[in-house]
Amino acid sequence: MDRNPFSEAEIAGRLARLRTLLAERNLDAGVFASPENVFYLTGLDHWGYFTPHLLVVAHEGLPVLVTRANERSTIENRVKAAEFRSHSDSETAGDVAARVLTDLGLASKRIGLEYWTAGISHGLALALQSQTDAKWSDVSGLVDKMRRVKSAEEQALMRRAAKVTDAAAGAAIAAISDGASEQDVAAECMSVMIRAGGHVPGFGPFIRPGARLREVHTTWGDGVYRKGESVFIELSGCVSRYHAPLGRLVHIGHIKDEDLAMAELSAKAFDAVVKALRPGAIAREVFAAWRAVVDDAGLSNYYRQQCGYLIGVGQPPSWTGGNSVIGLRPDSEIVIETGMSFHILSWLMGTGRGDDFVSNTVLLGDGGAELLTLTPAGPIVR
Repeated sequence: MDRNPFSEAEIAGRLARLRTLLAERNLDAGVFASPENVFYLTGLDHWGYFTPHLLVVAHEGLPVLVTRANERSTIENRVKAAEFRSHSDSETAGDVAARVLTDLGLASKRIGLEYWTAGISHGLALALQSQTDAKWSDVSGLVDKMRRVKSAEEQALMRRAAKVTDAAAGAAIAAISDGASEQDVAAECMSVMIRAGGHVPGFGPFIRPGARLREVHTTWGDGVYRKGESVFIELSGCVSRYHAPLGRLVHIGHIKDEDLAMAELSAKAFDAVVKALRPGAIAREVFAAWRAVVDDAGLSNYYRQQCGYLIGVGQPPSWTGGNSVIGLRPDSEIVIETGMSFHILSWLMGTGRGDDFVSNTVLLGDGGAELLTLTPAGPIVR
């Protein structure tokens, strides 16, 4: 968060590809509001995205980044590939973006706008559109699709994030014991995460006791862990907004026979997913590989909506890359490509025959699918 993580050539290449995509849609410009996409196109890594950032990209000249005036120093220090246009707190980013479009001679042209992002409210979008005579169209997903395949620079950041993840997970697991407080375990995890070179993650870490295993997005409280229960861990290291999540289930004192059996099945299903990740495969085929292992074990009635999802850039409050999840689902037609990275989850909780959960970050590189997170899968008994 203390620098722009990308080379000037990297940013220039992304902008060139984006302009080609805009031209293919017969658009004269695009206005991008997703925090993840603004970061991807400018390298602006800061906590200012709680207010709107509108990036105006035309076919020629520098893009124009519009946000609050008090971000001037950060943007001027970090962003070389975009001009900064500020707004005071008595006006909106939409007001200034409309003026920018007018100044660029685009106010009556064909302009794309990201409709489906938490980065722009309905009211702000209406305010922007009402101040021009432009022909507006939705370009949601345009930059998101560009982000699916990771460049060499991005892959390097993800590898660094994975090392932070493993360090933090190891610290959390080592701290779990009979009588350990939930707060102390979390503190050990986060302390090591920072000392290992991690930045603040998009969300998490999620560390919670067995009584709350199925509360998907809750984390530690003020309780104490006890022998005989399990502890759920799902966390991600973060380096320059790139994430590499993993998940584990930790058993305190001992593991039940049915949970041990489920751990073996979970690992087998996970391996099937990794094997199915190859260039040209369809996402639903990858899910089917996981599903086949589970079905063959007699759990055909067990339901899961996905066995993983694409990851990389993540702005708070998520590491999924935005306010949607691009999952390996039974109905997904996404084509798997070299350079994609995934959070692969083999989740078998609430089966009635035992519980287990294991997940890792997997990168599909030139040599095939590679696990980036290397924390032992277990079963883990503390």
